Amino acid sequence: MEKKDIFYPDTVPILLYNKHIEYLKHVSCSSYGNSYDFKSTESIRMSGIYWCLTALDITHSLKEFLQKPANNSDSISEEERIVNFLLQCYNPDGGFGAAVGHDSHMLYTLSAVQILVLLRKLDLVDKHKIARFISTLQQVDGSFAGDNKYSEIDSRFSFCAIACLYLLSLLDAFDLQKHPSSPFGIDTNKAVDFVLKCQNFDGGFGTVPGSESHAGQVYCCIGVLTITRALHKIDTDLLAWWLCERQLPSGRLGGLNGRPEKLPDVCYCWWVLSSLKMLGRLHWINKEALIFYIRACQDPETGGISDRPGDCCDPFHTLFGLAGLQLLGAASELQEINAVFCLPQYVVDAIEEDCCLDQLRAHRDKNAK
Repeated sequence: MEKKDIFYPDTVPILLYNKHIEYLKHVSCSSYGNSYDFKSTESIRMSGIYWCLTALDITHSLKEFLQKPANNSDSISEEERIVNFLLQCYNPDGGFGAAVGHDSHMLYTLSAVQILVLLRKLDLVDKHKIARFISTLQQVDGSFAGDNKYSEIDSRFSFCAIACLYLLSLLDAFDLQKHPSSPFGIDTNKAVDFVLKCQNFDGGFGTVPGSESHAGQVYCCIGVLTITRALHKIDTDLLAWWLCERQLPSGRLGGLNGRPEKLPDVCYCWWVLSSLKMLGRLHWINKEALIFYIRACQDPETGGISDRPGDCCDPFHTLFGLAGLQLLGAASELQEINAVFCLPQYVVDAIEEDCCLDQLRAHRDKNAK
């Protein structure tokens, strides 16, 4: 059976680097807050800020943007505006909501932590309180719920939990296997076991054990296994082959879909490519064709990248399109992106360096007693 696909022009523009920067600044600035698009996306506001700021950073434009005055006023900068919003979304239980007044949720807690590390503002929050909130969401089988109200289980939340704790430099400190007497913490071994149960016979991973394989879930599950150094527990070649089968023909090979018989979408350039990068199989994909597809999804008038050629662009697909091009080595203008956390590599390097320094200090203080 022929795979579903789309058609696009034989020629596409080069990377519209400056156009994308203009677009990202436009949708990130305070004046955009009165638009319909902004008002209608309140339920994902925290993640939207993360997508915009990360995309601005990998295009070397974040620092300039953050220093700009917000609302055409000299009294507060864009950075201060964003930080103030983030702190208003910081709830008493230690988690973050998508917007002001929203309940805490694992998805937006990760986005908030990513923003905080991006801005080097972790000192403004109680890291241990955030970690305690995360620990309350782990279930008996090792899985994680998205919140404490509806308790939806999804392997995405497993990644959010493990990634948050790592970015907070608290993954070891909150590991109950290493600190069994601690009143708060997570069972990392059980978390890994749950993720492994989500793998299917085709090599892919689903939301829960027995659910359909999906590229987004693959990224989350492989992310957990990478962070916890448990990647050796799966058949990497089987999974990598399933990921490579997500690439579709369009006269020449092109975009990637998330599961069989679906149309391609730029966001899977991230979910699939980052997973292949973690698996050490990035060279298995047809890079030239995928670069062609991503460039075909650019908007030459406004800047930004859409899911498919001719559709409206948005920050979500713009970030993942740019990140995909960087992983493919097709955009020397862009900063290196970390395949696990979708943050600039220099940010992750700084976190790991700070964590090493903290461990050295703790070891020294222990020996000094």
